[in-house]
Amino acid sequence: VSDWCTAAVDDRVRATLGLLEKLTRTPDEIGPPDVRAVLDTGVSPEAVRDAIEVCGLFNTINRVADGLDFRLPTTAERAF
Repeated sequence: VSDWCTAAVDDRVRATLGLLEKLTRTPDEIGPPDVRAVLDTGVSPEAVRDAIEVCGLFNTINRVADGLDFRLPTTAERAF
């Protein structure tokens, strides 16, 4: 999906992705109302926690990879 904002996804998914985007881009601005908005769409507290944990781990791995200048192999390098 190139744009989750306009993709044909369930409202629960859209709300969760919005929370995760805000958590990734502006973590200092996250507050209880942001989480409440996701919960109000029917996402369980456990699912919100799981999504936040996955997001945190993914962001940490990305930042470590960037810091260590990891690079992805090119298409040619992946072809055997």
